[in-house]
Parts: sequence; C-alpha cells; structure tokens
Amino acid sequence: MKAEIISVGTELLLGEVVNTNASDIAKALKEIGISVYNIDTVGDNPKRLYEDIEKAYDRSDIIITTGGLGPTKDDLTKDIVADFLKVDMVLDENEVEKLKNYFKNRKDELNEGNMTQAYFPKGYEILDNPNGTASGCVINKDNKIIIVMPGPPREMKPMLKNYVIPYLSKLSSKYFASKTINVIGIGESKMEEMIMELIKHQTNPTIAPYFKDKSLTLRVMASDDDKETAENMLLPTIDKIKSILNDNIYAYGDDLAIEDVVCKYLMDNNLTVSTVESCTGGMLSSRIINIAGISKCFKSGYVTYSNEAKIQLGVSEDTLQKYGAVSEQTAIEMATVCAKKSGSDIAISTTGVAGPDGGSEEKPIGLVYIGLYINGHTYCKKLNIAGNRQRIRRIATSNALDFLRRTLKMPVYEIN
Repeated sequence: MKAEIISVGTELLLGEVVNTNASDIAKALKEIGISVYNIDTVGDNPKRLYEDIEKAYDRSDIIITTGGLGPTKDDLTKDIVADFLKVDMVLDENEVEKLKNYFKNRKDELNEGNMTQAYFPKGYEILDNPNGTASGCVINKDNKIIIVMPGPPREMKPMLKNYVIPYLSKLSSKYFASKTINVIGIGESKMEEMIMELIKHQTNPTIAPYFKDKSLTLRVMASDDDKETAENMLLPTIDKIKSILNDNIYAYGDDLAIEDVVCKYLMDNNLTVSTVESCTGGMLSSRIINIAGISKCFKSGYVTYSNEAKIQLGVSEDTLQKYGAVSEQTAIEMATVCAKKSGSDIAISTTGVAGPDGGSEEKPIGLVYIGLYINGHTYCKKLNIAGNRQRIRRIATSNALDFLRRTLKMPVYEIN
C-alpha cells in the first residue's frame, strides 16, 4: 500500500512551526510496511488543499492529513475532504457532548467556532482526541482511505499511535517485527561504513540507520505472514551487527538515550553520582536529572565555569596555573574534589574549549577532557570534537555518560 501525507497550515510554510508530524507519521507507516509516496505541505488555502487531495487520491491508497481542524474559519480540512468526496458534513452528537463537557469543566462557553469541530464528512469513523477538542476521523470510500488528524504534535502523536497505526495494521496480512540498536562512541559515517556490506545485501530483514543529536540508532525490521517467523528472522542480522559494532552498542530493543541506560545501572546498583561541569555548563546534570527515580542516586551538580569557581570547589590553584583549566590534571582533580565534597561514589567532570573563541594551537576549539572518580580510582578521556559550540557541548555530554558506561563495564541493556 502507498500513502501520502499532507500537512496543512500557513505557519508551516512560513517556518514559524517545525513540521515534525510528517516525519513521525512516515516512520510509523514504515514500521507496518506502508510506503510513503509523497509528503506535501500546504497553507490554509482551500483550492491548493483540494488539488493536493485530488492528486494524492489518484496515485495512492491512503491519504493522511494533519492540521486545519481548529475552531477558526481557515480550519477547513474536513470541509475540503467532504467537498472532494462529494459527501455532506454530518453533526456528531457524541462530539457535541464532549465539547460541552470540555468547556463546562473549564467554565467557558461553547461557541459557534468550536461547534464546527463536531462536524465530519459523511461515512466517517471518529479518532478520539483526549488531548484537545479536535477529534480526527477516518473515511474509507471506494477502497481509498483518508485519515484526518489535528496539527499539534501533542494531539497528533497519541492519535497516530493509539488509533491510526492499529487501524492500518489490520489492513495488512503481514506481521512486521523490528528491533532498535542504540550506538554511541563512533560517528555516523563510521558506523555506516562498518555495516555497509550488510546494508548492501539487505532484503528481508532490512537495516535503517538514524542519526540523532544524542546517539545513533539502527532499526532492523523483518516481515512475514507469521509473527514468530518474522521475529526470528531478526536474530541473525542483529548478531552480525553486534559482532561488528561490539562495545559501541549500549542498548537494543527500543530507542533509548545513553542516560537511560547509565542511570538505570546506577539505580540498580545503588551507586551515587555527582557532576562538576565547565564547558558543558549543566547539560550533563540536566540529562541525568531527566531520568525518573534518579533522585536516589544523584547527589549534587556543580557548574564551575571560571577558574575562581573551580578553586572555590577545591581544585588547586597550582594545578590550574601549571596545566590550565583544560587539561587532564584539572579534569581529574575536578572529579576528585567533587566526589569528596558531595560524598558520592562516582563523580564526572567536563572541561574544554567549546568556542567559537578561546582556542589555540596547543588547545584548539573542540578539545575536551572528561574526568571520572569511581570509589577512589580516577580516569580521564581526551576528546577532539568538530562542530559549533552547541555540538561540542552536546557531544561532550554524551561522551561523558558513555565514558562512565565503558569504565564500569555496564552490560548492554536489552528490552525484549
């Protein structure tokens, strides 16, 4: 089956809102074996939207729209769909009651604009929206499917996951099994180079690399008429990838950030941790604190951006003068005094030159040292990171977490 995605909203064309919906929908469709033929974005223009639906209807089996379901006069997606299909708009009494209750609970009035959200093209099936006032709908007519969803991602994504994908999955006789492999410590081009022979010769299962800010992932997917067969088909390919990428794999089974895995290990083993950051300026502690339940392990986070702040924490002035703030010696001393001051089993430090100024021939922009203190033992890692200031800080943060993972020899985390 072929699908097309149409994102509706002038704000998307103006660049005021980033269109994440299209990529989320395309990825979800791929996982159930539906190919995306085309992705288009149109403003709040009835004529252009009609033309887009007309073209998509001729060449695809499924059309998915997002946006244009609000209470204002330019929210016309459902009306255009009804016009194209030559069906009437029908008032859904259940939706009216939902809207009445919604506004009553907020001590507000249900106005005429909001009432338009209770109208749908005849032949519709409701897609419930517990996160907003605009329900979506599915119209299945003449062996063609049109799916209409709201634009805000916090409303669209749950609707896609809970209703749209299960609905479309039933239309396929095949079962799709997939597993995500999470990779860190190598660049995207290096990872692709290492597994290129597998990618070149892939048929079923397939391997899809995804490059993200925090890490890299590989999605391995297989399809078969039988669920167990499809799942078993994944195993030989996953084993080959494991043997190639080795300890650069930190988790598989689902899409997990490195902090998910590191923090779970710390919590499972009752290890306390603190951070002291210079160039990352709180990024490291923030990513650790993002993990629910980490309060049982995370004790303190210090940002010592200046030399004065490092000295106040306990770093020797002699160390800073002799080796400089960006050095192995300072990174180790930062971690050591942080552990002693906080009383933690583990302390992680970061110090580096993030740019765009401040680099030298001896200490160029992108030079970062990560220090570790683990129960009386100290370790240090030197990095040379290419890119702008934000990338250097982000990559340094991920590498700090990965350095701890490798030093503690954490097992690869698996979700079955």
